Amino acid sequence: MLTEKKITNDKIAQYKIQTYTLDNFRKIPQIESMGEEKQFEIEVVGNVFPFKTNNYVIEQLIDWNNIPHDPLFILNFPQKNMLSPTNYQKMKFALDHYDKKEIVATANEIRMQLNPHPAGQLEFNIPKLQNGTKLLGMQHKYKETCLFFPSQSQTCHAYCTFCFRWPQFVGIDELKFATNESNQLIQYLQEHDEITDILFTGGDPMIMNSRILSAYIDTILDADLPNLKSIRIGSKSLSYWPYKFITDRDSEDVLELFRRVTNNDINLAFMAHFNHLTELSPPYVKLAIKKIHDTGAQIRTQSPVLSKINDNSEIWSKMWNLQVQLGCIPYYMFVVRDTGAQQYFGIPLVKAYDIFVNAYKQVSGLARTVRGPSMSATPGKILIDGIVSINKKKFLSLRFLQGRNPDWVQKPFYAEYDEKAMWISDLKPAFSNKFFFEEK
Repeated sequence: MLTEKKITNDKIAQYKIQTYTLDNFRKIPQIESMGEEKQFEIEVVGNVFPFKTNNYVIEQLIDWNNIPHDPLFILNFPQKNMLSPTNYQKMKFALDHYDKKEIVATANEIRMQLNPHPAGQLEFNIPKLQNGTKLLGMQHKYKETCLFFPSQSQTCHAYCTFCFRWPQFVGIDELKFATNESNQLIQYLQEHDEITDILFTGGDPMIMNSRILSAYIDTILDADLPNLKSIRIGSKSLSYWPYKFITDRDSEDVLELFRRVTNNDINLAFMAHFNHLTELSPPYVKLAIKKIHDTGAQIRTQSPVLSKINDNSEIWSKMWNLQVQLGCIPYYMFVVRDTGAQQYFGIPLVKAYDIFVNAYKQVSGLARTVRGPSMSATPGKILIDGIVSINKKKFLSLRFLQGRNPDWVQKPFYAEYDEKAMWISDLKPAFSNKFFFEEK
């Protein structure tokens, strides 16, 4: 067993983060052996989708003997088929023939075809103060939960290639959610006492140093909001930079901040994103998890089911079992959202359900806290609940885990069986012309 003393004296644990982007990724030693053609593919796609990784991912997570098939490589490095053949050739031509301004214009033209803000985020989720002020750095879709996007957290230690928040990172201001107005957050929470949970999101809130993160959270604590029961932090840092909680200069300050939250009788839920078992393997992750738990915070885990990365029930069952062993709570298996490179990472809903069920069978009741597969769609979080046979015909059984209208929650409904459907918009209602939530 790796002790805290050993890990803090370990040479690797003393890493300073080194970031790689499109400007310097060819300096990664392992990339050199891939050849110019593969490197150029990364550059072409990386001009459309955001690309960023770091030395921990490169040296601790990616199996460079299994390139190009290694799941953590695919998770971090843009892949050629993330773009349609037409868009790939369009971007390739731009890089070969255009100046920088025209390259960016071409990339933006492609980006706008890729549904940059799915699930009605801009149309339906932007809240307003009672005086009519729009809060562009917040979202309020479900009654009890408000999302908050601190402006300093609109980046990550490394970018996941599938990420549905990709528009946050590509430099188009009108696609961003971001704010540094914590006072407006407090005012909105005071005006809406139905909100019990704040979710800090991004990007990754744990990219912020402890001083900036504390300024936001301490403002909330000082407001003494009687309706506030939980603060959630959505983060990939346990996977991509666990040193944030171990040896970074401000790691103890971050942990002390977490203690302040729990000491104020507010639940701190760390929403950890683990997409593959490999991310849980390094001992640094396990120590970081322990340190977070020692503050009184809980850790819940979630991930989409992803083609070429984790579309295997064995991976999921092992991942959930290990998470429970480490004291974490399996929370969600999502379906890849209808944005970005969905055609590359998405899998049919029927297959996602099969993966979920076969993994679920292999875990004890402690891991059966997990819910899925779930679509975070415009009307709400829709669970694929089963495949049923009615009069010898198969249907998909669905229900809402969360709804834009709270009355929809837990309400079952049915769709025609479709082996190719990857999203709710691909499904046809059973027994009627419209799903009940589409009726006016």
